[in-house]
Amino acid sequence: MNGLALLIPIALGLGLLGLAAFFWSLRRGQFDDLDGAALRIFVEDEEEGAV
Repeated sequence: MNGLALLIPIALGLGLLGLAAFFWSLRRGQFDDLDGAALRIFVEDEEEGAV
């Protein structure tokens, strides 16, 4: 029982920390352009000094 009294608040704290990090990333625009990164693999970059 004493273990649960310690582990439950730790689990809730880590969950709230993860939720706060998710909302922080939403405000910073992390998920604004979901298609750009997926389509970037199709763009061929020219290498410098290629023969």
